[in-house]
Amino acid sequence: MTSLPANPAHHPVLRFSHVLIAGLVMTAMAPSSMAGDNINAPAAAENFNGCLARLETRAADRGIEAATLRATLPGIEQAQRVIKSDSAQPEFFYTFWHYLNRRVTEQRVERGREMLQQHYRLLHQVYREFGVRPEYLVAFWGLETNYGSYFGKIPVLDALATLACDQRRSEFFTGEFLTALELHQRGDMDLTRAKGSWAGAMGHTQFMPSTFERYALDHDGDGHRDLYGSLADAFASSANYLSSIGWAPGERWGREVIVPFRFDWSQASMNTKKTVSEWRALGLRDAFGRPLPESDMKGSLLLPMGHKGPAFLVYENFNIIMEWNRSLSYALAVGHLADRIAGMGELTAKRPEAIELLSRAEVTEIQSILNRLGYASGEPDGVVGRQTRKAAQRFQADAGLPADGYPDKTLLAALRQTAQ
Repeated sequence: MTSLPANPAHHPVLRFSHVLIAGLVMTAMAPSSMAGDNINAPAAAENFNGCLARLETRAADRGIEAATLRATLPGIEQAQRVIKSDSAQPEFFYTFWHYLNRRVTEQRVERGREMLQQHYRLLHQVYREFGVRPEYLVAFWGLETNYGSYFGKIPVLDALATLACDQRRSEFFTGEFLTALELHQRGDMDLTRAKGSWAGAMGHTQFMPSTFERYALDHDGDGHRDLYGSLADAFASSANYLSSIGWAPGERWGREVIVPFRFDWSQASMNTKKTVSEWRALGLRDAFGRPLPESDMKGSLLLPMGHKGPAFLVYENFNIIMEWNRSLSYALAVGHLADRIAGMGELTAKRPEAIELLSRAEVTEIQSILNRLGYASGEPDGVVGRQTRKAAQRFQADAGLPADGYPDKTLLAALRQTAQ
């Protein structure tokens, strides 16, 4: 899903971001085992009804017609599942391997190859128009809704209204809710019936209403921008979005690389950009051990599991994928799934048999100790973001450890010992 703002408390569904459960993985929700979608407590209902009345006033002030409000507002209910999904906190910091194993399965790869062949003509037509290769569009489709097999089960207007009435991101979701009403009024879709993710994302590739408004296209020419019933509209809209925000035609997302044993690990950062030729001169090789090509294309070295895990050289299109979803794990999964769909093999880096997880409390402890030692990691919240990784990297460099910024038991032990 595209363009949801950061929430300091929690983010969608599995919440894998920047190689941990912390970011905006705005994919279709897995079926929930939560019982009861609606809040029945009288006080909560009263507050929600009051909020709906305020939303109705905002809608009228925005020029949304009374007939649209009568058709949509009476059926809206507060969705408890949305509140639980938005508020739930993960117990553990999950890793890139956990995410990849769950998202890029052999079944999804094979299904993606089938979809690539089945929709070959349409996908290549879209490619000629927008410059986004078919395997990428299929990869986004596969990760967002499992190739259209699961759009989500929550009424879109219920989800948006519930989040608009939540204090944490009320203004953003109020805007999304009002935009959704405008889409309904113009006849783009019947939002009294549409269902999507808990965050209000819609259609085959899970657009938020504002993204729909700006980038959705009527590619099949039937007079409607339909991201549910028209793959032509869904593919073209997705390609239009990617192209509009800077997708570079003819360039790949990145590649798996091998890093030499003796290496300045502090250079592994999304903020450090070098040409492929410069990375080659530093000893980086491709996944099969061959020297990288001489090229002026710029990329960053990414170590989603630290210096002992897989390594990737990622290019500008990787950054564009992250505009779709601000999660390094998600972006790596899109790139790898696209490669697999196009016929490439699995990663050459070996998956460990067991991965020791950090608990949320341990991540919080890492952040707290870093702060006490003068390495500003931000508010200790158990969520590893860029600031925490940069602080960890500075500590590692000063302590003589491999400065990869990766939070693990080794880092925690070193911090505890230093803080004594």
